[in-house]
Amino acid sequence: MSVAAALADIRARIALAAIAAGRNAKDITLVAVSKTHPEAMVAEAIAAGQMVFGENRVQEAERKFGGLLAANPGAKLHLIGGLQSNKAAAAVRLAHMIETLDRVRLADAIAQAAEAEGRCPVLLVQVNIGDESQKSGVATQAADGFIGAMRSRFGNALQGLMCIPPADADPTPYFRQLVRLADAHGLPVRSMGMSADFEAAIAAGATHVRVGSAIFGRRA
Repeated sequence: MSVAAALADIRARIALAAIAAGRNAKDITLVAVSKTHPEAMVAEAIAAGQMVFGENRVQEAERKFGGLLAANPGAKLHLIGGLQSNKAAAAVRLAHMIETLDRVRLADAIAQAAEAEGRCPVLLVQVNIGDESQKSGVATQAADGFIGAMRSRFGNALQGLMCIPPADADPTPYFRQLVRLADAHGLPVRSMGMSADFEAAIAAGATHVRVGSAIFGRRA
């Protein structure tokens, strides 16, 4: 299946999931996760009307999107992988959104870079919603305090939360938990759901779904 055809299929599924949930599909942003896939495939997606992309690694994103973002002013890049503090300056220069703010040291680096660059990307706090030792994100018990501190520090730049639920469990309770947490802090963005579970995420209230393999195929 071509990238354009895969995108059309995913958009149709998003629309159906939104209708089933009594929501408007226009309120759901598809983040096409292009990590490990070549620039040519991203260009195919842009030609098919997709303008929001997700990348895990800053170096790969710089290499792949430096020219694409300049050539397509409406395109936006989200950094969705764990971010090292020493990559924060490059992330702030490149990204429209950083979805993985999860510790004070990273917040310090982002704030310093944002001051130097004169711009701050939209920020999401990543919550380790299943409290899994192998995953990044703020532990659920610490989430309220961390979110409040980041809201005070970054103001309106902090727009929401992101999570990846446990792979071997029903994701819906975890998605609902993230939505309750976002609601409690008045945050409008809830980035949750990937290729295997984005429809459940939409039913639970996702505003952004991160879909990679269902659009670009298996990762290299």
